[in-house]
Amino acid sequence: MRVAGPVAVGGVRIGAGEPLAVIGGPCAAESPQLCLEAGAALRDACKAAGVGYVFKASFDKANRTSGSSGRGPGMDEGLAAIARAKEELGVPAITDIHLPGQAAAAAAVCDALQIPAFLCRQTDLLAAAAATGLPVLVKKGQFLAPWDMSEVAAKLEAAGAAGVLLCERGTMFGYRNLVVDMRALAIMRETGWPVVFDATHSTQLPGAAEGASGGEREMAPVLARAAAAVGIDALFLEAHPRPAEAVSDAAVQLPLPQAAAAIASVARIA
Repeated sequence: MRVAGPVAVGGVRIGAGEPLAVIGGPCAAESPQLCLEAGAALRDACKAAGVGYVFKASFDKANRTSGSSGRGPGMDEGLAAIARAKEELGVPAITDIHLPGQAAAAAAVCDALQIPAFLCRQTDLLAAAAATGLPVLVKKGQFLAPWDMSEVAAKLEAAGAAGVLLCERGTMFGYRNLVVDMRALAIMRETGWPVVFDATHSTQLPGAAEGASGGEREMAPVLARAAAAVGIDALFLEAHPRPAEAVSDAAVQLPLPQAAAAIASVARIA
């Protein structure tokens, strides 16, 4: 088995022998101002906790419960907001892509690309992300066993990804509910790649909020601490200064003060 990482996302190294990293920001890049506000708060929290920080936001939220759900600003405006946050905050950035044709444009701005959980087995999408020469963070599908992520990693390796980050974000447990099996973190680590825990999406209640996903954000810090105790290389979370006003994932994004507190507690455990 190869040693897990480290994988370099800009100036942040993630993996064996490196400090914990945090990957986070607002779910959607709703505006440049929002990206800067949320990103600055998380950057400062990470600095205080002594951990690395990678800014994350999405230019498009293509996986929506309802066709009328907000999707964000779109590629051009969203990538511009992410680029501004990256430059002004002085941190690396990551964003998710949904189509192979989005990979090159996102790679021109970001330091790593993210594959959404529902798309984790889409071979053409994985290959396009890997072909950019950037590291690729791929979320384990809610329907997928952790052992099966070795095949996802193998696709990315074969396509030339600069590194792979495997992310746990909960598993479907009946209808409209997710559970986190902490064994998945140890199992995915057996691939030799760094593991990431997505604390906020793991608290989703898919489709449970009248045409949108509900959630239990208060459980995100609880799950994050448990994951840190098991052993993770990075913590993924989404945070918003006013979660109730968020375009997407309003029920699970953490208010900025709560996100900062979660980062501090997880860093102590890690």
